[in-house]
Amino acid sequence: MDAAAHLTQLQDRFNAHLLPTYRTPPLAFVRGRGSALFDAEDRAYLDFVSGLAVTSLGHAHPAVTAAVAEQVATLVHTSNLFLTEPAVALAERLADLLGWPDGRAFLCNSGAEANEAAIKLARRHGLAQHRDKYRVVALEGSFHGRTLATLEATGQLAKHDPFQPLAGYVDHVAHDDPDALRAAVGEDTCAVLVEVIQGEGGVRAVPDAVLSTARDACDRHGALLIVDEIQTGIGRTGSWFAWQQTAIEPDVVTLAKALANGLPIGACVARGPAANAFAPSQHASTFGGNPVTCAAALAVVDTLEADDLVASAATAGKRLANALRGLVGAVPHAAGVRGRGLLLAVELDRPVAASVEAACRDRFLLVNAVADDLVRMAPPLTVTDDEIELAIAALSDALASVARAGQASSSAADADRAGSEE
Repeated sequence: MDAAAHLTQLQDRFNAHLLPTYRTPPLAFVRGRGSALFDAEDRAYLDFVSGLAVTSLGHAHPAVTAAVAEQVATLVHTSNLFLTEPAVALAERLADLLGWPDGRAFLCNSGAEANEAAIKLARRHGLAQHRDKYRVVALEGSFHGRTLATLEATGQLAKHDPFQPLAGYVDHVAHDDPDALRAAVGEDTCAVLVEVIQGEGGVRAVPDAVLSTARDACDRHGALLIVDEIQTGIGRTGSWFAWQQTAIEPDVVTLAKALANGLPIGACVARGPAANAFAPSQHASTFGGNPVTCAAALAVVDTLEADDLVASAATAGKRLANALRGLVGAVPHAAGVRGRGLLLAVELDRPVAASVEAACRDRFLLVNAVADDLVRMAPPLTVTDDEIELAIAALSDALASVARAGQASSSAADADRAGSEE
């Protein structure tokens, strides 16, 4: 069976037996190396999606591979009912990176699970003050996960509609309105949940005034400030955590995605009184703190430090952002650039992001349409100057191609109208 026939068969089997949670493109990969993914015909695609901002060290990084192989050969699973060295060591490293000597981590399997833990932790902290202190304030446009609790916290109301009714414990306010946020936080608020940059919500930075207001309101009302660093954390924005580029300091930070470079992991880290909110048996995760994923995460942190990749993300991010800004006004549809570090997006002057994503794919570049008029780029932190140049050339050509297709479509429509008038 040739590669094309195998792809068609794989797509048919996928459609028959997997739930349709994504609009999956007709593309399958068999291996990865560095910034490249390879299909069955060994064609290389430049991966500027990074598995949704996960593979920050690139694919098949030797340090992660070695750590996983060694751990798999030693100890795979005990549940978090028992102590293991990798889990304890990872919790210590995260507390150290955050600068929280009293930081304590809950280790789990995903970003949604990390945010669930943070919300439950905030409820325990709030209910210890009084029984009605359980509400959460979050921002419109945010994304915090797809479980029911984190879906409700997510500030994209269209995502709520297919699953109503929700529990109704979250109040959403505009992402850029500090006065609305101040008014929404009260004595019944147990937490304010924010992203410093709304990644899935359009690579949109939350204004410093909103973050400062959130911190002040939490202090005034005894609530916890939770910062969701699931997409921005572990170096992607040019610092270990995006909040470190702001004037605020959270009480709780949630992590996932890039933490283990592709192995499923999540972490909820708390400091101060929040770190003591849970009592034994009030929360847990069978696979949380798995020795293999924790060994992978320790290898990721070691490599980021040894290769100075957090600083590289800032430098490469500026290079990529400047190159993208060079397209604005020079290439059709490119209207602006958003983001920080290596979490960037190109704003388009019309809703053609899906077409641009497909046209990039045709040119062996993987990008991510996160809105009708927005294409996101999140390459590995190991991305090279040559790879950035290749990506810019492919994106530029893709934008021109989409513009030509649009003009051809308009011309055909004009001809049809002229014919019908005759």
